Amino acid sequence: MGLFEFHKFGFEATKRWNDKLIRNRNEDFDSRETLGLFRFSIFKKFLSYAMKKTIDHILEAREKKITEEDVVLQPLPHQQFRFANPFIVLHHMRPLVIKPGQASRIHPHPHRGFSPYTIMLQGEGYHRDNAGNDKVIKAGDVQQMFAGKGILHSEGPTPELLKTGGTQELIQLWINAPKANKWDEPFYQAATKEQQPKVLEDDDLSFRLLSGDYEGKTGPIKNFTPVISIVGEIAAGKTAHFTATPGYWTLLYLIHGDVEINDTAVSAHNLIVFSKENEDIAVTAATDAQVLYLSAEPIEEPVAAKDNFVMNTPEENEQAIADYKNGLFGTLSF
Repeated sequence: MGLFEFHKFGFEATKRWNDKLIRNRNEDFDSRETLGLFRFSIFKKFLSYAMKKTIDHILEAREKKITEEDVVLQPLPHQQFRFANPFIVLHHMRPLVIKPGQASRIHPHPHRGFSPYTIMLQGEGYHRDNAGNDKVIKAGDVQQMFAGKGILHSEGPTPELLKTGGTQELIQLWINAPKANKWDEPFYQAATKEQQPKVLEDDDLSFRLLSGDYEGKTGPIKNFTPVISIVGEIAAGKTAHFTATPGYWTLLYLIHGDVEINDTAVSAHNLIVFSKENEDIAVTAATDAQVLYLSAEPIEEPVAAKDNFVMNTPEENEQAIADYKNGLFGTLSF
């Protein structure tokens, strides 16, 4: 039922009650009170419908080979939808079973102009960069490295995980920076699971606020522009209600499970891109589900992304590639 049809239904239903009262002017007070309650119920349903965000895109993740050994799922960018600036890339490394003694690591590589943002779902990961950061994040932890004017880093399972074996799973996002900050000094930040405030607290819901402001709380990861990121689980049969800021980009990635989002069925590994209008999102789990909610103030600037760089023009990307080849990003031992 479209918005116009819903409004028409409410009008006609109320009119039928009014006509009934006109035909019988001896109607008692209870009937008039019932009419008032009926009108209020119709009004509430209309408001609820009118406030729901509509779905603009359902983007199915596709496999993308990022190294000779590593394959991720990528719903963003997508052939049907490129960017939701500041959200440039979303990679999901599915649960990977690491055998004891296995070798696995992404060699040092450059970035400029944005922040790689990692959410560790299972296992533990190792980060090292040539700004002097050397960190480990474990299941439930998050990290973000702002590349700024240029940085080299390497990443992968920790030596301990490679030695003993286990399972690793993660999400990595590329969060764009405004033009005014792209040439700032690089910096690194991380937060443990325990440092992330709980939000949407209810029975059979478990959500943590990673960045931004939500429900009067503030996530530990900071950005140049408002970026809200929430990750968590919904038990089968339960519903999580998210409230977005109208005008913001709002996305929801289904990590695991099957859900209904504003009455639309969605399966795992799909990214939902909502319209910028309205604010209400209802996610009902058909099976136990894990979701990532993202919402951010749009950065209304040109985006030029190539290789490991996110700038404003193609010429700036070519300059970044040349700077890296000429050694201007420095060095980093493996």
